[in-house]
Amino acid sequence: MNHRYFSAVITIAAIYGLLAGCAAGRRNALEPAVPLLLKKPPVLLAANTNTNLIAQNEPGDDDFSLLEDDLAWDDSETEEIYAVADPLEKWNRAMFVFNDKLYFWMMKPAAQGYRFVVPPPARSGVKNFFFNASAPIRVVNNILQGKGHAAEAEVARFLYNATLGLLGFGNPAAKHPELNPPVEDLGQTLAKYGFIDGFFIMWPFLGPSTLRDSAGTFGDRFLNPFGYVEPVEASLAIGAYDVLNDLSFRIGDYESLKQAALDPYEAYRNGYIQLRQLKIKQ
Repeated sequence: MNHRYFSAVITIAAIYGLLAGCAAGRRNALEPAVPLLLKKPPVLLAANTNTNLIAQNEPGDDDFSLLEDDLAWDDSETEEIYAVADPLEKWNRAMFVFNDKLYFWMMKPAAQGYRFVVPPPARSGVKNFFFNASAPIRVVNNILQGKGHAAEAEVARFLYNATLGLLGFGNPAAKHPELNPPVEDLGQTLAKYGFIDGFFIMWPFLGPSTLRDSAGTFGDRFLNPFGYVEPVEASLAIGAYDVLNDLSFRIGDYESLKQAALDPYEAYRNGYIQLRQLKIKQ
């Protein structure tokens, strides 16, 4: 793999980052003028209506684990399926197709090239770093939800990984369960305060959300330190790289979930909604 190919991969990712609004910073937070950007690319969350989807988006058990989200499927019938209104279904289906093409034509090839060039330990370290750096989002939302012990654990994990984990590239805190509380964001916080989902919406480039979660992601952006990096080109590059690195661990997940669903859009929508409900109840 030569340097020209590697540069092409990064360029592709940077274009995606620009379109997705990465210029203001990544993951969950930053400047209000920038479009919303969910942490995951629009390719992972899908489940049949009879299925519980449980995803864990936290670093792995060792300093340089692969950090892949654990997808656990329960095929048993559920007593109740939480539903959210979908008045924009025609729009959402169109955006689902758009995001699907974006994944197969652009993001997947870029991630495959990146994965070929960069070994797993290095990619794991990068993902650890971005997760650790986003600690302010989790700390503030734990405080807003009255989860003082969880907020303290997040601060302790940040400091532990930033020191013994070499600036967060390692994840020694993963070996201590008490330092790994559930991940919290502003969408979950708003739900705790009684705000309803509103309706489901599929954002182009950004993936699935609800009206409440979109507002939450918008608010969380202010707490993401990478949104304040200047010049804007540097912030864009950081965000694009985060997205590309994260996707490099998930190649094939979307394909499997899509093939297993009779209606990929419906499965994708329901999987996102059920996952968010599980997180809110934690």
